[in-house]
Amino acid sequence: MKNVLFVCTGNTCRSPMAEAIFNHIQLGKAFARSAGLFSSEGSRAAQNTIKVLEENKMQLDHRSSQLNEDDLHWAEYIFTMTKGHKDILMDMYPAAADKIFTLKEYVEGPEGNLDIVDPFGGDIHTYRTTFAELKNLIERLSL
Repeated sequence: MKNVLFVCTGNTCRSPMAEAIFNHIQLGKAFARSAGLFSSEGSRAAQNTIKVLEENKMQLDHRSSQLNEDDLHWAEYIFTMTKGHKDILMDMYPAAADKIFTLKEYVEGPEGNLDIVDPFGGDIHTYRTTFAELKNLIERLSL
């Protein structure tokens, strides 16, 4: 079974959403966790993240966590939500560079906008848009 780590800023919106979508789609074939580069330990996922996942009948039992070196060793693939996240990880953990990608880069190639918009603070429609984008990318993810 492959281990996948999704990384965003605060680990309350995009990366937990990606984790839930991935685990729902992969169901036993691979497993995802998520972490944040600048997260507070133990925060719940954003209310709109939970709402959008519930609307799509996906489960998430989540508490935010700060990325650590154990996460990097655990994961076979590390997918970030933005190029900025990827650049930070590459600087902090150059030995893991061969398994760090933006999610968009891995699925669609290195050209174009590689960022998934952060819905933090947005309305439910913003979260639904982010969910749709993540779901589309994760459905096309080939590990």
